[in-house]
Amino acid sequence: MKKAILLCILILTISIKVSAQSNFYDVNAIQLIEITFTQSNWDYMLDTATAGSEGFILASKIKINGVQFDSVGVKYKGNSSYNSNQVKNPFHIELDTYKNQDYQGFTDIKLGNAFKDPSFLREVLSYKIARNYMVAPQSNFANIYVNNQLLGLYSNSESVGKKFVESHFGSNDNSFFKCNPLGGAGPGSSLFPNLVYLGADSSQYYSRYELQSDHGWFDLVNFCDTLANHTSAIDNALNVTQALWMLAFDNVLVNLDSYIGAFSQNYYLYKDDFSRFRPVVWDLNESFGTFAMTGTSNLNSTALKQQMTHLLHASDNGWPLIKNLLAVPMYKRMYIAHMRTILAECISTNSYYTDGLAMQNLIKTSVNADPNKFFSYNNFISNLTTDVNIGNGIASGLTNLMNGRNTWLSALSDFTAVQPGISSVAASNNEPLLNSLVNITATISNASSTGVFLYYRNNSYSPFLQIPMADDALHGDGTAGDGVFGSTITITSGKTEYYLYAENNQAGIFSPQRSELEFYSLYSLTVGTGNLKINEFLASNATIMADQDGDYDDWVEIYNHSDGIVSFDSMYLSDSYNNLHKWKFPIGTVILPNNFLIVWADGDTVQMGLHTNFKLSASGEKIALTHETLGILDSITFGMQTTDISMQRCPDDTGSFIFAVPSYRLANNCPTSIAETEQKNDISVYPNPFSDKIYIRSDKEPIRSIRVINMTGQTVLIREGDFRNESELNVGEFSSGIYMMILNGQKSIKLIKN
Repeated sequence: MKKAILLCILILTISIKVSAQSNFYDVNAIQLIEITFTQSNWDYMLDTATAGSEGFILASKIKINGVQFDSVGVKYKGNSSYNSNQVKNPFHIELDTYKNQDYQGFTDIKLGNAFKDPSFLREVLSYKIARNYMVAPQSNFANIYVNNQLLGLYSNSESVGKKFVESHFGSNDNSFFKCNPLGGAGPGSSLFPNLVYLGADSSQYYSRYELQSDHGWFDLVNFCDTLANHTSAIDNALNVTQALWMLAFDNVLVNLDSYIGAFSQNYYLYKDDFSRFRPVVWDLNESFGTFAMTGTSNLNSTALKQQMTHLLHASDNGWPLIKNLLAVPMYKRMYIAHMRTILAECISTNSYYTDGLAMQNLIKTSVNADPNKFFSYNNFISNLTTDVNIGNGIASGLTNLMNGRNTWLSALSDFTAVQPGISSVAASNNEPLLNSLVNITATISNASSTGVFLYYRNNSYSPFLQIPMADDALHGDGTAGDGVFGSTITITSGKTEYYLYAENNQAGIFSPQRSELEFYSLYSLTVGTGNLKINEFLASNATIMADQDGDYDDWVEIYNHSDGIVSFDSMYLSDSYNNLHKWKFPIGTVILPNNFLIVWADGDTVQMGLHTNFKLSASGEKIALTHETLGILDSITFGMQTTDISMQRCPDDTGSFIFAVPSYRLANNCPTSIAETEQKNDISVYPNPFSDKIYIRSDKEPIRSIRVINMTGQTVLIREGDFRNESELNVGEFSSGIYMMILNGQKSIKLIKN
């Protein structure tokens, strides 16, 4: 029988309500997503679209934690987790399929249905562990309703798309692959995205990988060729450290529905601006040993999974990323060091269990109320510790698997080998001048004399450069042979990031041990306080941007237009000319070159980060940035403000303040001409300058709200409805001057009245 009738569960019976101000991926909060379809056969339409590999189905509206969006794209996703005969299928929601809209900056929402996971924890908990060591998606839980009927509790994982890679890797227009065959790999298939070199013909790769960019097949072919035939150049083609972290993570957690398993899938590759592919883990719902197929054997019991070799596929041609990396002795020692770090920090300490138990307590009411869960509530409670039979296999108890795995791995010679020690890492100058020399030193024990290295970079997205460290008294390291190693680097930018690696013939170690996700930093400070400007502020923040605690507070943006880092030591921010030293910046606060710094003006100094002891007044007041000895560096006196409309310099740094849609930590919204606005938004507003009437024409996106504010921040016109094609506004009573028109609460257009 086609899907059972959905059970109608009263929302009030479930403790799922979260504040609209909560971070969308806050692991301590359950999100609420309500989908509304006007089509009575919505499920059939989604099934049909999935079967035909079609696009999104239109949902008339979606509410996320009470925030409503209309005209949203929805489709089913997943391979083995999707089934047309089940009620609870995984979803892909795309907020901007039909119109430009987002929730807290996110447009793509990926929802997993806890298929094959009695614990409900595997995906969210595994991502939380992964984020300690590598770039990985955020993930938490969400209750999903369709047409007011509860489907159940889902995992809610951040999409690995263009916004993700832009945020983490600094670009989004390079070669980008989802390493899954279309429809997913499975038994009987041989189309695996295993990075095996198949020759120079790119068509041989089409059925194994999903291209996410406009181009890239040539880059993928070259990468596979390098991995197979030019291994000495692999460090130029791959972020090796991130790849080793991914392989170590998959192995420790027995995550076999991944590159290390039978089908070599469920990861992404993005080529950064420095021509290196960056791997990203994906689809962790069968982590912690649910998937049993390694590709060379089936681990059909928890005991076999506990004792899975840490060198799985180290000699197998079908897994060249493993074979050819671990064939390099240094890379193998780095890989083992990563595994030892995960075991020491997450497994031996039982921190994964503590996190899992906290998640279980958070979601247990929602799991109990889930009408379409695949396993019983008792299975959910027990699977954190105890194995559960899932019909065609075993979902290992998380602690049962990890306790045994930790015991087994820790007894192996690769894990008992004595690692070097790294301590007293220091720089000869913590505030160096640009183009000066700095010595980096550390006390190193039990390492080979030629086995100590410094990795450093001057750009947060660039590769770390490797140079040797020596105990030779030539790099500020004391006397030769005293156990202190040093290297000398030239400071060429405002910020230098670095980490250390040391090894002997048996083992290696990093400092910090989570390198290169974590690192040490040096800042080159400049004295140019005049390079700082108050660039934007929002004195009435209702929905624009929340701080780290989910509070929508007022904020001030400061811009550094210089090429050097500026220190805020001895600087203050105030809302009163009578008390210019009202709030002092914490010692050590700096702003990077050509960058923005946000200060929350909320009167809550106990919060982490930059929070002043005063609030901004929406009725008007002052903001002053001052220096202890130099006096006022920049200031502004402002009048009445409008909620969710900021005042910002246009252009940045040098311009006058205007009202506009906030551009939090971004270049300000400064349309310079109507032609520019038309081209960008497919919206025409004319005439401009205007006299008695304004005409608005939208060729694509419908206009549903129009708001006009004057330069004192007063709203002088509001129009709501569904305006398509051309709309006419009578504005003859407007006084001469400059106005800002806000369309759909997002797009801003500068207007001039003659």
